Amino acid sequence: MRWRSMLLAAITLTLLSIFLVIWMLTWNWSVHYLPYYLPCPEAFSMKLPATEEKKFRPFPQLLYPQPKLLEQQRKDVLTLTPWLAPIVSEGTFNSELLNNAYRPLNLTIGVTAFAVGKYTRFVRRFLESAEEFFMQGFQVNYYIFTDDPEAIPHVPLRPGRNLSVIPIQGFSHWEEISMRRMESINKFIASRGHREVDYLYCLDIDMVFWNPWGAETLGDLVAAIHPGYFTVPRWQFPYERRPLSTAFVADGEGDFYYGGAVFGGRVERVYEFTGGCHMAILADKANGIMAAWQEESHLNRRFISHKPSKVLSPEYLWDDRKPQPPSLKLIRFSTLDKDSMNLKN
Repeated sequence: MRWRSMLLAAITLTLLSIFLVIWMLTWNWSVHYLPYYLPCPEAFSMKLPATEEKKFRPFPQLLYPQPKLLEQQRKDVLTLTPWLAPIVSEGTFNSELLNNAYRPLNLTIGVTAFAVGKYTRFVRRFLESAEEFFMQGFQVNYYIFTDDPEAIPHVPLRPGRNLSVIPIQGFSHWEEISMRRMESINKFIASRGHREVDYLYCLDIDMVFWNPWGAETLGDLVAAIHPGYFTVPRWQFPYERRPLSTAFVADGEGDFYYGGAVFGGRVERVYEFTGGCHMAILADKANGIMAAWQEESHLNRRFISHKPSKVLSPEYLWDDRKPQPPSLKLIRFSTLDKDSMNLKN
């Protein structure tokens, strides 16, 4: 037993000696923790030259009135849909604020338009007005689909804006041209559009820009209210009413009647939307049915089940043959007064 006690005492004395040595070392030396994974541990002890402190601002400072729920600027027009999508009209947005929010994102906006047959005569005026008013300050790619590429005029474009002429097959009947538009846009997005643009707007070529069209129109999926039906009850909307058609809209359905001359949004959403419309058109064609207003009927049917995230007022899709009502403060984009029957023949 005695030798065990002596062994225990020796071990205890050794441990105390080791502890004493460690304590003395730490008392005299300063210990620095440096993570082993740092390639340059000296960085912790470096002092950078003193510089004037600058506040980080992701966007330029903007001074504008505080938004107030009880003080809306427009009380004469509807500004929100039942599914809480904004309805864009003059006086419902701040252009300077929107431009400063979107322009730093380096977005590219695409525009598709079809110039088939005699409609090539509208290309020059469409492009010239777009260069003056459409998405100023943004990169823009125009895509003109045509059966006659040689007839597309050369129009000078601003820096950062480009024109592509896309050949397509010509058709003898304007109804067939209308029905093929969704297919052509869908295939274009799949082949190249998804790589070249962030947003895509599908517009009619026989129209002209009269006032700025800007970032207020950017949205996930965008529709425009038809100028002929924005003041009438929905039972008067020219929906397809035959149940055999995939474009069928029953009584009591529908929110607004949208024009086929203007729609768009994020390029991936436009791809889904045009693909859905194209498949519905093919189903009707297989059953020997043509919807009342061709692709516009299918567009309206799809917007009922796939609600737009932003709706443009008729100031973005006006008809020059109609008098301008007081509720429309200005006209941004309108169809030309023309001999439609002569153009379609």
